[in-house]
Amino acid sequence: MVINYLHKLGWFIGLVLLQVLILNNVHIAGYATPFLYIYLILKFESETPRNALMLWAFFLGLTVDIFSDTPGMNAAATVALAFLRPTFLRLFVPRDTLENIVPSIKSMGIAPFLKYLVVSVFVHHAILLTIEFFSFAHIGTLLLRIVASALLTITCVMAIEGVRKK
Repeated sequence: MVINYLHKLGWFIGLVLLQVLILNNVHIAGYATPFLYIYLILKFESETPRNALMLWAFFLGLTVDIFSDTPGMNAAATVALAFLRPTFLRLFVPRDTLENIVPSIKSMGIAPFLKYLVVSVFVHHAILLTIEFFSFAHIGTLLLRIVASALLTITCVMAIEGVRKK
């Protein structure tokens, strides 16, 4: 149990440092920015209580907000993702395999994991970037940023999954 929390804490620190020091400075074509820190929330066990998951998500988002100088945007989007995550898992994982799995290509298969990943990332990015824009005046730019950032994040997560699978 303690080893599990230490492992999660290591991922927490590593992903926050990666996001704050490197990925926040990546802006492909001025639209796409990967938000890889949500990988931690996506990889929690399926049996993790929603309250505990939302608490981890809040501190993860708040830590990124503190270092990125964004007033609560990441925390809000990450907590919303943590709240919706059990629903997404129930949608894309067969009932007989939902018992305490860690979502991954290996445990779920590529198609269900990709569906879970795409929906989760798009929801997170839609919330985060809508809060950032705080206006629908430039809806085309907002949608382009959501799609571009989500595709870049999905690509990064799949790359990590491919490396971790071996």
